[in-house]
Amino acid sequence: MNCDAQQVWAMLREPSLVAQWHGWESEDLRNEINQIYFSDTVVEAPDHTSLTVAGGDVFELRPVPTGTEVKVTRSALDHDSEWVAWDEDITQGWLTFLHQLRFAIEHHPHGHRRTLFFQAAGKNGSIISKLRLDDPPKRGESYSLTLDTGEEISGKVWYKTNHQVGLTVHSYAEHGDGLLIVADQPPVEEVRPDGGSMVIISTYDLGAHDFEAIRNRWDKWREEKYPESEPIG
Repeated sequence: MNCDAQQVWAMLREPSLVAQWHGWESEDLRNEINQIYFSDTVVEAPDHTSLTVAGGDVFELRPVPTGTEVKVTRSALDHDSEWVAWDEDITQGWLTFLHQLRFAIEHHPHGHRRTLFFQAAGKNGSIISKLRLDDPPKRGESYSLTLDTGEEISGKVWYKTNHQVGLTVHSYAEHGDGLLIVADQPPVEEVRPDGGSMVIISTYDLGAHDFEAIRNRWDKWREEKYPESEPIG
């Protein structure tokens, strides 16, 4: 990350700052943040180079010439644990949130994030393919495209993995860019056995009219493609 370790540490240890990158807006976000980052089981290294969060996953911070390298090491799970089924899902979640952390700290360290979130379970095919994001340019390169929602967007490719695509989007922020993350989610036995689809849109400092226009456009598309899913929130 293009920042010093002290800045990253603040983003990990101040609840209001954690909310600017962890997850998405919801009624449970504050409780989730408190449980993961500020419960009695959380352990801070005295030199602020590592943080063990609830569940045993460890954030490690290491200064590098370009700023700070942030790594999350997953905890070793007891294979009799009810959490085993969620293991890959949690790993994918950390990947999403780390990219949201990097984006927030590099692009909007003092901005106000508002999010839109969509999730659907079931055999619906790849949402990445549905949105025409199969073959974006390389990481860091510029793009301009029309999503299957009909929305014309442009920006840079933030990251791409086998299951996720992250794009900066000019129109998702009043100044600078917002962030669009689209993910094909892994199966989770008894909860999401056929996998699923997810979209997280992070906007910054948009007016109410522009924010609602984005929500309405995405929700219309969701209703057409995933009619059994919950409205975008």
